[in-house]
Order: sequence, then C-alpha cells, then structure tokens
Amino acid sequence: MRLEAAARMDLFRKLWRARKLILVVLIPLSLLPLPLIHPTSEACCAYVLMVTAVYWVSEAVPLGAAALVPAFLYPLFGVLKSSEVAAEYCKDTTLLLMGVICLAASIEKWNLHKRIALRMVMVAGAKPGMLVLGFMCCTVFLSMWLSNTSTTAMVMPIAEAVLQQLICTGLADSHEDSETADDGAVSDKQENLNKNQLELLYRNDSSDCTKRELSTLTEVQTGDVNGLGLMPVSNQDFIQHTNGHLPQIAIEIPNVKRVKTRRDSQYPTKRDHMICKCLSLSITYAATIGGLITITGTSSNLIFAEQFNNRYPDAKSINFGTWFIFSFPIAIIMLVLTWLWLHFLFLGCNFRETCSLSKKRKTRREMLSEKRIHEEYAKLGPISYPEVVTGVFFILMTLLWFTREPGFVPGWTSLFEKKGYRTDATVSVLLGFLLFLIPARRPFSSSSSSSCCRNAVDDSESDPLAPMITWKDFQRLMPWEIVILVGGGYALAAGCKVSGLSVWIGRQLEPMSGLPPWAVTLLACLLVSAVTEFASNPATLTVFLPILSALSETLRINPLHTLIPSTMCVSFGVMLPVGNPPNAIVFSYGHVKISDMVKAGFGVNLIGVAVVMLAISTWGAPLFNLNEFPAWAEARNVTGIL
Repeated sequence: MRLEAAARMDLFRKLWRARKLILVVLIPLSLLPLPLIHPTSEACCAYVLMVTAVYWVSEAVPLGAAALVPAFLYPLFGVLKSSEVAAEYCKDTTLLLMGVICLAASIEKWNLHKRIALRMVMVAGAKPGMLVLGFMCCTVFLSMWLSNTSTTAMVMPIAEAVLQQLICTGLADSHEDSETADDGAVSDKQENLNKNQLELLYRNDSSDCTKRELSTLTEVQTGDVNGLGLMPVSNQDFIQHTNGHLPQIAIEIPNVKRVKTRRDSQYPTKRDHMICKCLSLSITYAATIGGLITITGTSSNLIFAEQFNNRYPDAKSINFGTWFIFSFPIAIIMLVLTWLWLHFLFLGCNFRETCSLSKKRKTRREMLSEKRIHEEYAKLGPISYPEVVTGVFFILMTLLWFTREPGFVPGWTSLFEKKGYRTDATVSVLLGFLLFLIPARRPFSSSSSSSCCRNAVDDSESDPLAPMITWKDFQRLMPWEIVILVGGGYALAAGCKVSGLSVWIGRQLEPMSGLPPWAVTLLACLLVSAVTEFASNPATLTVFLPILSALSETLRINPLHTLIPSTMCVSFGVMLPVGNPPNAIVFSYGHVKISDMVKAGFGVNLIGVAVVMLAISTWGAPLFNLNEFPAWAEARNVTGIL
C-alpha cells in the first residue's frame, strides 16, 4: 500500500511539473470540434481567439510566444492571409514605443532619473507622511515616461536605502533613549547591583571561579549595549558555575523595555515596520498611477490607442494631448486619495506628527534620513552635459506631442501641405534617432572638463564622439515581448473584424440594451479589474477590447465611454504580487506580506474605479463628446453589418 501511495504521489508530482505542457496540448485539442463542426469564419476565428486567450491567461507559454498563435492559425483556417497577419505585428505604436525607449535609455544611462527622484524627496523631507508623498510624486512623474517596471526597479533601491537608514537609526535611538530616560532612576540601582555583584564575587574562594565570574560580569555589562536585553550565550555557563546568588542579580540588569523588543524582526518598533510597508506599497501604486497619464506610459494604453485607431480610422479623438487632459486629473485625485488611504492604514490619522515640515519637530532619525538622501544626491556631482541634453530632448518631445494637434488651435502639422502623415511616432522616432548621433561629450571641451561623464559607459571616455546612447543601451530596455504581444492583439482584432465575429458577439449582447451607459461602463470596469488580478494587463485588455467595442456598437453607446475606463481599470491589478511586475518587485524586498497587499490594494482598486467613473461622467463627456453616438462609430457599425 505504501509503495502504491508513493507511486501515485510521484505520478502527481510529474503531472504537476508538466502541467503547462499538458495545458498547451489539451486546450487546442479540446476546442478543435468547434471549427470542425461549424466550419465558418466566425467559428474558426473564435477558436483562435479562445486558444490564444487561454494561453495568455494561464501563461502556459510566454506571452510573446502565445501572441504568435494567430500568425499561423489564421492562415491555416483561412481567416487571414499570412501577409495580412504579418502586417498587423508592426504598427505606428511600435515606432512610438521605440522612440520613447531611446529617450528612456538616455535618462537611465546618465542617471537623470535618479537626480530627479532624489531632488523630489529632498524637497518633501523625512517626516514619514511627507517622505511617502515625496516618493509617490517622483514615481508618478517618472512613470509617465518610463515603464512602470523600470520606474519601480529604479526607485525601490533609493527607498530601501532610506528605510535601512531609518531602521539603523531606530536601533541606535532605542539604546540611547533607554539610557537617557533611565539615567536618573536606574543609575543608582545599577551601581548597587554592581556593588552586590562585586561583593559576591569576592566571597568566592575559588580563583578559577572568580576569573570566570569576572569575565561573565564584563560580558553582562557589555551585552547590555546591544539594546536587546538578551542574555549572552556565555551567561548560561555563568549560571551553571556560580553559587546560586549571582544569577538573580545578573538577570535584573537588562532593561525591561529592551526585553520587549521583538527578537524575530529586523525592525526596532512596530511603527518602523508600518513605515516600511507604507513606503514600499506607495511606490508600486504610484508607478501604476503615473502610467495612466500618458498614452505611452504603459503598454495597455498603447494597445488601446492602436486597436481603437484601427477599428475606427475616422475618429480623431485619441492623441497624446486629449489623453493627457483626461487622465492627468484622474492621476492627481488618485495620488492624493491613495496617499491618504495608505497613511490611514499604516501610519494612522495623526497628520500633524507625520507631515509637519517644521525643523523643530524633526527627530534624530529623520535628520539622519535626510542626511543620507543628501549624501546620495551629492554622489551624483554637478549636473553633466549629457543630463542637460537628455532633459532638453525630454521637454522637446513633450512639447511636440502636445502641439501636434491640440484641437483648440492649429498644431504644427498644419504647416505641412499633406495632412494626416505625421503622428506622435514621427516625433519620438526622430528625437530617438538623434540620440544615436549627438556626442555625449560637450563640443570644444577638454577631456578634463568632461570628467562629469565618468559614471556612465567607458566608451564615452575613450571615444570623444561617442553618442548619447548606443544600440546596446537601446536593446537592453526595448521590451520586444510587449511589441509582439501588442502585435498579436492587433492580429486578433483584425481577424474578428474580417470574419464577422465581433458583429456576432455584439448581437449576443443585445439583451443588455436596457442598461444605462454608466451601468454598462461600471460593469465593464469591475469585470476587467477583477480579471487582471490573475492575468497580465496587456493580455486582459487585448481579449476584452473587441468584445466591449462590439457591445458599445450594439447598444449605440459611444465606444470611448466603455473603452477608456476599461483601459484604465486594467492597470488596477494591485492586490497580488502576480498582478503586475511592480508588485512583484516591491514584494521581493520582504517588507510586506500578501495580506498587506490585498488589504491595501483592495482600497486602491476601489479608489481607481470610483475616480475613473467620476472622470468619464464629468469632464470626459464634453472632451470626447460621449453623450451621443458618433458618426465614425455609426459608419463602422453599418460596415460590419454589411
């Protein structure tokens, strides 16, 4: 029986190890009757969509590899030609992303991101509440232009250095405070204890025992310095070899406060642990909030923009400027409410104590934390020429994006005779290309004057014409998996359009026509935010966008009324470490538990959905003209039915 049970357990272990391979094989085979029994283009497209969606959600294969499934299944089932599928894998947003990555590579290479982060934290101060708010503000700003993962990976080491300084000064303070607090009452008692110990020591006639006791007395007194009030190991030997009276005196020496200090924790007090939790979680939430602001802030925004422009080519509603105007107030409100929620959850409601900017209220620990931040900033040295160039390119790219087609005034594209040829990708690729050409060393300067660049790559020292970034710098940051994933989403959307599957799905959703637009949008937001807790954000959005588009067309709701909130809510997978990479990065530092992430993330999730619903119902309505069914959606609906 035992052998059979062991054999069964061994079989289960092998099956568990091969679960992904089994899933990869069984899913296509189990769904294969659908296109065989119903050999229509809609059924074949639905088969490809379901197989790809299961691969994405289960992550049985890498996301990029799963995104290649439409590239060979669509031609095999006759849904799309191979050349037509291949064209979907490289779009305008791919070039936009490449240009942004060039700028991000320059920012990281020359430490401009670190300078910005430290400067913002220096302005905020070292009070716990203001420190958290300062880190959140700098994380939001950086996440607007860098990926959420890169921003979190860059800011967390800085935050960890501050937290470790806080912990170290906390241990020192606990020792000093206990010494100074008990200076009047305990000093006399300590002297009496020492006298009693010496008297007892001199009563012992054995010289060997006396030596042992004297050494133990020294260890007891020096062991008191560790601030923990723990008996050293040698004291156990001391108890065994004394005359029965000395242990009672030696046990009284450690301070009661020190005995209460937690032996199983690295934090001096529970409050220090709460500060570590609050600061760690605030960074991942701020990275998510910052990614909402710009159309390039996260891959989910790029997927939405490209799929929307492909499905509705006549709509001119979505560009960098309109998205920023809509999402920036959302980010500001979410930033404030998330900070208040985390402060209430981990630091309490005493904002006067945790957020005061007065120097008189600063403790020694806070002053040392500020000193550590200033030291880190001083290590960067004076601002260098490459940082200036990167900053200029950063501002220039933003201005050109805003002024391309602002809407209320003619943009710079009106200077060209042919309209519609220039997009945000044109600007980003042009400036990104220039970063490969501009030298990283100031022109007409000696080698000694360019010593400020020594913290970067060595080739800038050996070659006076070395560019701001190299292809290796670009290659290191370029997320090719996301590019292929986005392309797979475009291919799925194209197949749904050509086969008529999106129209069929829309007809099945006609019973929901009695619901008001806000209720449909709320249900979509809640559904998407729940699914994205367990599946990747890009995969979730890629699956839901065609369905929500067809639903909006069927119910004659402006598609932007459901697509924009759903795109934003797909980023709110913040309750679990597997929700998104920033969560995993923060969780790996060990300050928070899964229960902490679930408790805090649930509140942030509700805040995000509520703020997005508020935005789409107020300033979003006139901005995107959401109160009427647009002509471009009407034309798309008629074309799909025909």
